Amino acid sequence: METSDLVPGGRSPENAILTLMRPRILSFKNSMRQGRGLKNRLSRLFLWSMGIIFWLAIFWVSHRVLVYFSSIEELGRILAFKLMALVFVTFFSLLIFSGILVVLSKLYLSKDLLLVLAMPVPGYKIFAARWLECLVDSSWMVIVFAVPLFAAYGMIFDGLWFYYLTLGMVLVLLSTGACTISAIAMMAAVVVLPANRIRTIFVFVGLALFIGLYVGVRVIRPERLVDPEVFTSTLVYLQAMQTAPLPFLPSTWAYDALVAALTGQRLAALFHLGLLASFSAVMGVVMLLVADLIYFKGVSRAQSAPARLFRQRRLKFFGLGFLSLPVAALVFKEIKSFFRDQTQWSQLFLIFALIGIYVYNFKVLPLERSPMGTVFLGNALAFLNMGLALFVLTAIAGRFVFPCVSMEGEAFWIIRTSPVTLGQFLWVKHVIYLVPLFVLTLVLIVATNLLLRVDVFMMVLSLVNVCLMVPGVVSLGVGCGAIFADFKSENPAQTLSSQGGLLFMVFSVLFIGAVIMIEAGPVYAIFKAGFHGRPLGTGTIVWSIVSFVLAGGLCATAVVLPMRLGKKHLEQRLCA
Repeated sequence: METSDLVPGGRSPENAILTLMRPRILSFKNSMRQGRGLKNRLSRLFLWSMGIIFWLAIFWVSHRVLVYFSSIEELGRILAFKLMALVFVTFFSLLIFSGILVVLSKLYLSKDLLLVLAMPVPGYKIFAARWLECLVDSSWMVIVFAVPLFAAYGMIFDGLWFYYLTLGMVLVLLSTGACTISAIAMMAAVVVLPANRIRTIFVFVGLALFIGLYVGVRVIRPERLVDPEVFTSTLVYLQAMQTAPLPFLPSTWAYDALVAALTGQRLAALFHLGLLASFSAVMGVVMLLVADLIYFKGVSRAQSAPARLFRQRRLKFFGLGFLSLPVAALVFKEIKSFFRDQTQWSQLFLIFALIGIYVYNFKVLPLERSPMGTVFLGNALAFLNMGLALFVLTAIAGRFVFPCVSMEGEAFWIIRTSPVTLGQFLWVKHVIYLVPLFVLTLVLIVATNLLLRVDVFMMVLSLVNVCLMVPGVVSLGVGCGAIFADFKSENPAQTLSSQGGLLFMVFSVLFIGAVIMIEAGPVYAIFKAGFHGRPLGTGTIVWSIVSFVLAGGLCATAVVLPMRLGKKHLEQRLCA
């Protein structure tokens, strides 16, 4: 290969951006071509199949919800469009947050950044090439999983070709606008904060996400969907439901464009598309101007050695005497590494804030207005809440547990040369993350059950399920993280957006859903018998025992199997 193919200076200025992106494109092509053996093809086919199944599941659930809304006269259409507005606000918030994380990694912390900056290319083209990579990395997953939801809207409301064309343009323009906002915010934050504390930006990121989600939810005011009694009449209720969201948000323009396209108002759709496109274009110009002024100053400040927010103190851990010395040293290393990495512990503030909101939502539920008994409804909601709490656990495990093996990086050889087996290494990871996640889920379940005023049976069932299912989710995270470990990743936290991260999320959702479905039948029978004051029949007792044994066996399998597969894959990978 000639030098001109590698150095942007050997090409015309117009192709400099494409040349800078060429390594990324070639890397993607090589990843698709490598491993043409039967085993790799079957593995790739399995991953694609799981992704398609998950995509179809989103479409099916969305379709069922919209069909139910359509069956409600007058109010159904309003509910469907209110749901779309909520989805757009949520997606826009997720795109901004994802963009902030990717921009910080790509534009400031990337290992090859100094090499790229040394190339004979104008600075704005280097920034533009990096920003395009950020745009793709931060938006592809949100767009992929948004398509089935909006496709369901098109099927229910008979959307024509113009609707799907508008949908594609809306998703691209909304992602572009969100990524420009993320880049501008991150460039300003890097310049304002001290350079030796660049990683503490994640504290700012967590706060920004919390504020964005809170404002987004309050803009939609979803409590109006379930509380028509606060209005003096049905007419006032319907009029309030039809109130549009804030008109100056890009998510509102996207929503208005899609609704107009869905209802056949093409001129209105084009008008709102024009607003969204002009916003993205203006923000793009502003981003380039800001980058020309402060980007390289921020890059220079980011190269200084990171300092800690708090003065380092010697950590002492007691109670590890029952472990062998190598295993105790590994446990000590894991705990110390976690608190040393500010990108890890700083996100705990955000998690605590979201947990507070989660619990508060159960506090404001109007259970006393339900035509059913308060105890029966509380128990039913508590059973469903087990699944919701474990889905929250899955999201947290995806951020902390799944990348934990890849976090070792190129220093993994130290683990291999230490007197610790791979099995011990993985189980130490498992236990270290199991303890805090178990306590977190336990607090969620107990707090929400107390607010729902559940009976003793439901409280005991919830606690038993937590004890059985949390280790399974953590094992899936460690096992999948070991199977898809990337020790050369510049930012292991981003591995969640890879094939392995997607597979972990899918398997966790399937595992939680399977356990809930296995237990749903007998639990409903027990609730129904208690509600009517009838004793349990022999068939119900046998059914309950069989279901709970099956659920326990599934949880045990979820604990053991991923860990064994992860260990086996690591051994094969290191011996290859």
